[in-house]
Amino acid sequence: MTTAAPDVRVADVDRANGGPFARGARDAFAIAQRNLIAYRRVPQLLVFSTIQPVVFVLMFRYVFGGAVGDFKGFPYVDFLMPGVFVQTVVFGSLATAIGLATDLKSGLLERFRSLPMARSAVLFGRTLADLLRNVFVLVLMLLVGFLVGFRVHADVVAFIVSMLLVLLFGYAFSWIFAIFGLVASSPESAQAMGFIIIFPLTFLSSAFVPVESMPAALQWFAEVNPVTAVVDATRALWLDAPAGDSIWRAVAWLLALIAVFAPLSVARYRRAVTA
Repeated sequence: MTTAAPDVRVADVDRANGGPFARGARDAFAIAQRNLIAYRRVPQLLVFSTIQPVVFVLMFRYVFGGAVGDFKGFPYVDFLMPGVFVQTVVFGSLATAIGLATDLKSGLLERFRSLPMARSAVLFGRTLADLLRNVFVLVLMLLVGFLVGFRVHADVVAFIVSMLLVLLFGYAFSWIFAIFGLVASSPESAQAMGFIIIFPLTFLSSAFVPVESMPAALQWFAEVNPVTAVVDATRALWLDAPAGDSIWRAVAWLLALIAVFAPLSVARYRRAVTA
C-alpha cells in the first residue's frame, strides 16, 4: 500500500517562510552581507572611498578656505562640510554601478538567477550594502570635520534628520547607478559613465560655493540641481538657519529618484540575467 505524497503548495511554503516579502527581505540581507564581506576582502575599495573625501575636506578647508572667507557669519568649514558630505555619498553610490558591472561580467549574476531567491533581492542587497558603507564613511568624515574645526550649530534632532537625508540621497543615487552597472560593458565603463553624471551635479551646485557667486549662465542649473537642494537643506539644519523650501525639495527629489529608478533597475536586471 502506498501513501500519496502531500500536496505542498507554493502558498503554503510562503506562509511557512513568512510570505514572499519576508523571503525577499532575507534574500536581500544575505546579498548585502555578501557584498560587505567583499569590501572587507578587498580593502582598497574601502580605502579609496574614505581617502577621497578626506582629501576634499583638507583641500577645500586649507587651500580655498582662506580665499572664500566666512559665510553669513559662519566659518567656511561649517559651510563646506554639508557639501562634502553630500558629495561623498553621491561618489560612494558609484560603487553600486562598479559592483554590479563586475558581478555581471564575472557571471555571478547568472549564478544568482539559478538560486531560489527573489530577483529584486540582488539589487536591494547591493544598494543596502552601499548604504551601510556610506554610514561608515560619514562617521569617519564627521571625525575629520571636527578635527579641522567643523561644528554643528543645531540640536541633536536636526542633526539626525540631516544625516538621514544625506544617506537616503546617496541611496537614491545608488539606484541610478545600478542601471549604469547593468548596461555597461565593464566596471571601468560603468565608472566612466557615473563620472559624467557626478562631476557636473556636485561641482555645479551649492556644495562648495554659494550659488549666487556663480556666473548667471550656471546659476539656473545649480538652482534646479538636486544636489543643491540636499546641500541647502543639510546646511540649514546644521547651521540652525532658515531652510526655506529646501528640505521639501530635497525630500521630493530623493523620493522621486527612488520611485523612478528602482523599478527601472529591477526591470533592467531581469532583462540582463535572461538575455
